Amino acid sequence: MTHPTIPAAAARRSPALDVSGLTVLDLPLADPRVRPLLDELAWEYQSRYSALFGSRGVAEELNRYPAEEFAAPDGALLIVQENGESVAGGAFRRHGPGTAEFKRIWTHSAHRRRGLARFVLAELEALAARRGYRKVYLTTGPRQPEAKHLYLNTGYEAQFDLSADPETIGALAFTKDLPPEYPNAGSLSAHPGPHDGR
Repeated sequence: MTHPTIPAAAARRSPALDVSGLTVLDLPLADPRVRPLLDELAWEYQSRYSALFGSRGVAEELNRYPAEEFAAPDGALLIVQENGESVAGGAFRRHGPGTAEFKRIWTHSAHRRRGLARFVLAELEALAARRGYRKVYLTTGPRQPEAKHLYLNTGYEAQFDLSADPETIGALAFTKDLPPEYPNAGSLSAHPGPHDGR
């Protein structure tokens, strides 16, 4: 099965990020290029949340959704590669009619503070819009203030009291309406990626 390379839809929205060396891949969860995302997320969740949920709770969160939910036509898992290395990624699944739920948004620890998370969000939003979604729902944990600020700074609306202590809320939910005509809509099918047999 061919998994196309997605062009850099976010290039105009992330001017500080040099996207010339980036490749965005739509991959199945079992693809080895996804492994760095899963491994670092496991470490990140363990280091931040094991005291709250225990090791079992962290593992359950990472394995909560079947891989098929992150596959077309209702979902996707995007990995951003630079020089053949997986440096960022994220996924979405169907949350409800017309609503995609973004999950597993990640930037490799050695590549943070470059604008890659914004880039991933823009790529996920563009693909979700092309797939017919009109709204995004996502959550982040109470111990991820950088994620909370990213979402607020990229047009997401908090579905919780921003003045409350995040630890008393639990999962911090956000929503965002996608425009009916998303920039670069349809570019996924216009630029097929390499045939790699995956």
